[in-house]
Amino acid sequence: MDASFVNIAIVVVYLIAMLAFGWWGKSRTKNNSDFLVAGRRLGPFLYTGTMAAVVLGGASTVGGVGLGYKFGISGMWLVVAIGAGVLLLSLLFASTIQKLKIYTVSQMLSLRYGSEATKASGIVMLAYTLMLCATSTGAYATIFVVLFGWDRALAIAVGGAIVVVYSTIGGMWSITLADQVQFVIKTVGIFMLMLPFTLNAAGGLDGIRARVDASFFQIDGIGVQTIITYFVVYTLGLLIGQDIWQRVFTAKTPTVARWGGATAGIYCILYGVAGALIGLGARVALPEIDVANLGKDVVYAEVATTLLPIGIGGLVLAAAVAAMMSTASGALIAAATVARADVVPFVAGWFGKTVDTNDSDNPEHDVKANRLWVMILGIVAIVLAIITKDVVAALTIAYDILVGGLLVAILGGLIWKRGTGIAAAASMAVGSVITLGTMIVLEINAEVPLDGIYANEPIYYGLVASALVYIVVSLLTKPTDTAVMANWQHRVAGGAPAVDEEKVSVTAP
Repeated sequence: MDASFVNIAIVVVYLIAMLAFGWWGKSRTKNNSDFLVAGRRLGPFLYTGTMAAVVLGGASTVGGVGLGYKFGISGMWLVVAIGAGVLLLSLLFASTIQKLKIYTVSQMLSLRYGSEATKASGIVMLAYTLMLCATSTGAYATIFVVLFGWDRALAIAVGGAIVVVYSTIGGMWSITLADQVQFVIKTVGIFMLMLPFTLNAAGGLDGIRARVDASFFQIDGIGVQTIITYFVVYTLGLLIGQDIWQRVFTAKTPTVARWGGATAGIYCILYGVAGALIGLGARVALPEIDVANLGKDVVYAEVATTLLPIGIGGLVLAAAVAAMMSTASGALIAAATVARADVVPFVAGWFGKTVDTNDSDNPEHDVKANRLWVMILGIVAIVLAIITKDVVAALTIAYDILVGGLLVAILGGLIWKRGTGIAAAASMAVGSVITLGTMIVLEINAEVPLDGIYANEPIYYGLVASALVYIVVSLLTKPTDTAVMANWQHRVAGGAPAVDEEKVSVTAP
């Protein structure tokens, strides 16, 4: 039987299964909490799988193998930085975040500082999650182009539609089940299929050592500056991203959030090492791959179609699609949550209007409204992926502002009682302006287009400025109102919100 036919059949079956998960999730979705955070009922197994799935996207899977092909064992650092972010978030903050019983990062800021000004963070978070969704959508469409021979726009539209459908129908419950299957497929595809087959084809580690330069086994071969960049961008970004926090909100208990997440973080680190070894093995087994012209991301598909037997290659390609779809669906529901809960009420306030985004008298109506937002923003993400050639550049800008502008105010609120709302708002404003301003200046003076956008300096300057403003302004202003702090401490201790959980407005915890 033709190998390409078998591979296509396996991927098609997987895509049909994704749609089936949407209908399964629909039966478990009765209210706002079910749709947005899976009813806050995920146990250790489901939570670990969904957390690992959402952070290990195309960059970690396809990109990680490509980095291993190009740089050797040091290609692992991108995914290791992601795993470190999940570990830090889980061990240091996840249990506290889970106890708050909220839906968005902006709500945490409002709860901690009692300041309306901090709601501006929702706009930055929306831009970040929307561009992350668009980037992931464009990434898995490249697999469809290779498999089906479709035009890029058609591949994006079809693949994006599948994610939008199952996310819209069942919300976080559908995404959780899909993530679980995606987690299993990725685990089997990377650890049990690609890694042993590739190492065997390359003659094992001893065979690889004998046929590549020693630099491919140097832990810092990719460059110390690059490694630092990975940790600054990805580790710090994972600490405060809405897509990651929304997974924390799904945990059944603080213990699940902490140790389930820590397990996912360790899994990510092992995943990164495995990806680098696969790429390194492919360097020996498939030395003719034209990475210079085709790009390093082509290595993954070459390994799947060349080194693996019929059928197994299809499972590995499905693993790549699974990785990208899990990130896209997580970013999509995060974007919809932020848009409806934070951005719409905040923008309406500019015009003196109050928007209640929660129909507490009829939970089914509220679920319908959330579904509408997921569908609308899903369509927007598909359009962005089709028409924008530099979605990655847009995502980089959003990521830089997220870290450079919001990190200090968010983590400061979690660890420093003296931090104030005025200081948080000021640090967000200054950090964002400095980050964006530095990026613009560097881009204007750059000899190569986009060098300024991809530079590291904007985040560094933004973080330093944001931290200084936060500390100084906090010390110069009155401490946060005692009633606000008392409510914060009550919630951090695991105290229930003032009203029933199922009827709490998503606009204000």
